[in-house]
Amino acid sequence: MSLLHWFLAPEHWSGENGIPIRVLQHVELTAAGVAIGAVIALPIGALVGHSRRGAGVAVSIANLGRAIPSFAVLVLVFIVMLRWWPGVAFGFGPTVVALTLLAIPPILTNTYVAIQGVDADTVEAARGMGMHGREVFTRLELPLAAPVIVTGVRIAAVQVVATATLAALIAGGGLGRYIVDGFAQGDRTMTIAGAVLVAVLAIAAELVLSLAARAAVPRTASVGKKPARDRAGRW
Repeated sequence: MSLLHWFLAPEHWSGENGIPIRVLQHVELTAAGVAIGAVIALPIGALVGHSRRGAGVAVSIANLGRAIPSFAVLVLVFIVMLRWWPGVAFGFGPTVVALTLLAIPPILTNTYVAIQGVDADTVEAARGMGMHGREVFTRLELPLAAPVIVTGVRIAAVQVVATATLAALIAGGGLGRYIVDGFAQGDRTMTIAGAVLVAVLAIAAELVLSLAARAAVPRTASVGKKPARDRAGRW
């Protein structure tokens, strides 16, 4: 009941420490990390997948990104920024760097695997029809790979939503503030409320991007249609 009372308390829905502001800050952190990660990972993954070269390097980069703990990256970036750019050392900047490194591996891996996985015979048939490299990529490989690529973005977004709570450790905003402040004040209800809000936001990101992945599935003439004999009962 104390958790319900915490969520129903008016003071938790207004002001700089209110839930709407904290959610917005958390979404901004997540969006920045995923967007920058996608800008870096998508072109590299697309190039590797289309050229069928450099997969080993891409895998190494992805594994390196997974191997480095986000907290360690956050601390290192924070120390560097505190030394050289103290004005931006707290909160948003270092956190976005750590979240970007976390977002790159799943987006990079899914992109090159999806494009590389397009049937080779289909690609050759497209080339035989007169398509050059760019047309094969934009009109064949990319549309067919789009659902798996969006899935990579979805995986990255869910991971980033959970990890963005680290911003509170260096005086940043977001839902992690409730967790960190709850621990500091011995307020277990606030801590649990923060964890619940992060979980709800992660689920929301999962659902929205799952719908986006479904919408990215290429539509073909055969999908959702029945043969003429089935529709009319006769030829």
